[in-house]
Amino acid sequence: MLSTLTMKFQSQIAVIALLLCFFLSCGQLVTKQAGGSLNFLVVGDWGRKGLYNQSQVAYQMGRIAEDLDVDFIISTGDNFYEDGLTGVADPSFLQSFSQIYTAKSLQKPWYAVLGNHDYRGDVLAQLDPVLKEIDNRWHCQRSFTLKYNLCTLPSVSANDIECPSAAELYFVDTTPFVDKYWEIPNEDTYDWRGVTPRDIYLRRQLQDLEKALKISKATWKIVIGHHTLRSVGEHGDTEELIQQMLPILEEFEVDLYINGHDHCLEHIKSLTSPIQFLTSGGGSKAWRGMKKDADMNGVEMYYDGQGFMVMKITQKNLHAIFYDIEGNIIHELEMSKNHTNLWAKKSSN
Repeated sequence: MLSTLTMKFQSQIAVIALLLCFFLSCGQLVTKQAGGSLNFLVVGDWGRKGLYNQSQVAYQMGRIAEDLDVDFIISTGDNFYEDGLTGVADPSFLQSFSQIYTAKSLQKPWYAVLGNHDYRGDVLAQLDPVLKEIDNRWHCQRSFTLKYNLCTLPSVSANDIECPSAAELYFVDTTPFVDKYWEIPNEDTYDWRGVTPRDIYLRRQLQDLEKALKISKATWKIVIGHHTLRSVGEHGDTEELIQQMLPILEEFEVDLYINGHDHCLEHIKSLTSPIQFLTSGGGSKAWRGMKKDADMNGVEMYYDGQGFMVMKITQKNLHAIFYDIEGNIIHELEMSKNHTNLWAKKSSN
């Protein structure tokens, strides 16, 4: 595929640059035919061996993904209930993932973050490359970035083109931020290997995220984590993230924060910044109700049920669509940005 970059383009194409790495690493350049947008699904809190309507949600995901020809799927965490995986040979990986999301349209990369339930098992198992050998769709890391160029290029060599229009997705490991998981005694056991010392780990995550956002020239900046920033669901807001991470997102004008954790679908707009908070945690068990005395400021949609989200992104437009378990659209968000000079020839210097 990379060899096509040396060829003349016979028609317009959209070039997608993919960086799968920790925030500041580099990756590979791939291409995608023009005429479409960057399309992906988002689902969270799903891994229950098909129970609690997980299989029904998976069916609708497959149907919608086929219509959209999605590029990948994002998991917002709590991938395997109740206590993560016991190891790389745990049959739950097949029973809750490979044997559930079987539609041809879902045989695309799955980019997953870890949730608090994942940390209750062998957390290193979900990060182990062995799982990718079992099912090559599986990509799970603690923190990483995806970057996609969105330019539609003219009929010239891609090596001569500089594309200023991009979507960057920053995946953050949010579970270690939450104080109550570290309490001793604790009714649950968490696998903190690779995380301790906690203060150094959290500081590094925040510094790397801030550094990546600071140098980013992306049109669309999207941050993904398991835990909520704003939510009116059962768990509500995550105060540790509001205090430590939200100021960084606001400073660098992040467009979306996407999460799971609350088993519902939500859209809440910030009243102090352009950020839109989107919850997609309806992958299986749901109907937990709204948090008592929830802060309803900025709430655009709250659906206490199962479902998932679709995201369609182009140079100028972003379209988020929430679907319920029957495949019905229950809410939509549309955002637009205007740009000039959407493509430019590289300088000869």
